[in-house]
Amino acid sequence: MDAGRRLARALLHREQRRAQAGQDSATARTPLVLALPRGGVPVAFEVAHALEAPLDVLVVRKLGMPGHEELALGAVSSGGAEFINEELVRSLGVSRAALDGVRKRELQELQRRERTYRGERPPLDVRGRRTIVVDDGVATGATMRVAVSALRRAGAGQVTVAVPLASQEVVQELMRLTDELLCLETPSPFRSVGQWYGRFDQVSDEEVRQLLQRAGGAS
Repeated sequence: MDAGRRLARALLHREQRRAQAGQDSATARTPLVLALPRGGVPVAFEVAHALEAPLDVLVVRKLGMPGHEELALGAVSSGGAEFINEELVRSLGVSRAALDGVRKRELQELQRRERTYRGERPPLDVRGRRTIVVDDGVATGATMRVAVSALRRAGAGQVTVAVPLASQEVVQELMRLTDELLCLETPSPFRSVGQWYGRFDQVSDEEVRQLLQRAGGAS
């Protein structure tokens, strides 16, 4: 994927500068690369390959508005991290019962995906480790916000968000939440991630599983 290779080159250049400056110990210089599935996995695969770093997934599920699932009311992730856009929930009149139903359904899907992607293998241990979180792009920022929160709760060291593109507003928000952020492009107007890709094929669960196995991640 071209987006993944471009992001990989930019991150590799940053890692080389970091090493030359002696900013990290030998152990810390090898980060963990965590992909937000499904779309972020092919991008992160290229990053992990370039950096010779372990690859794993960080499963995050958007909490979509009932009947209009593309509208994110928040998100949940592995490890119990959660973000709810309370202002949006109130303005749309979404009941707590309806929100709880969406949360329950998405947590079930989250658990299914983790079993599908890893099988019996445990997730990578992020405690004290420098982590790079990768997605194919960021629209509302809800899922990435929860991903960063999950890593903080798990005791990760420095957290870097790396994406090919995002809106300028989301970039500004994420910069306040992360230690580092790398975004190659901030196109405007920004309506969706897919509109800025020449090809934006859906990634299947099987493709995610195979890429993790090829990278030797989640082991």
